[in-house]
Amino acid sequence: MTATHLHAMIIHFPIALLIVGFLSEIIGLFMGKDFFKTAAFYLLILGALGSITAYITGSYAGEGIEEGPLLDPMNLHKQAALFTLWFSIIAVLFKSTVFYFKFHKPWVKLLGFLLYMFLVIAVARTGYLGGQLVFSHGAGVEIALPDFNN
Repeated sequence: MTATHLHAMIIHFPIALLIVGFLSEIIGLFMGKDFFKTAAFYLLILGALGSITAYITGSYAGEGIEEGPLLDPMNLHKQAALFTLWFSIIAVLFKSTVFYFKFHKPWVKLLGFLLYMFLVIAVARTGYLGGQLVFSHGAGVEIALPDFNN
């Protein structure tokens, strides 16, 4: 198994966890149910941990590309991934502080919601750029011709 394969397997978990967590956040805000707010918080933590893992495996997957047509799209994806990684850490730290100290001020809730929303947008952008690497530029794709000798 290569780093590229490992990255491709891991990356979908933080994407799903963060998006579902944000949907839980929305449901929790509209329905006022603590279950959804708590679920959103823990999904954010798991998604942030997954984004750390995805960033590390992505760094290994892109290792060795120092020139050629993949360099610019790879660097763009890597920059987006780094932004997403730091944004997820900031969101977790903010939401952990709010959760632990039980801040209930409306501006704090709004700021937490906006952080989560922008994190999901950052995840979507990073995922889009990663998809472009694979589907438009063929990164990590191995072309295997059929064996006609059998």
